[in-house]
Amino acid sequence: MYVVCNDDLDIAIDEFVEEYLQPPDVYMLDKVYFTNWESPDRCSFCGKKPIYLVV
Repeated sequence: MYVVCNDDLDIAIDEFVEEYLQPPDVYMLDKVYFTNWESPDRCSFCGKKPIYLVV
């Protein structure tokens, strides 16, 4: 799972495919909600504000 900014979305998708050998689901963070989970406030790669959840 990756929480990423717009600039790093392609990197997250590539890493996900490499690891799991299938395409990920991509969600906009402002459109999803999970019980007992808060979105990190930084991109998994660069520290910018995240926009996408890649799972």
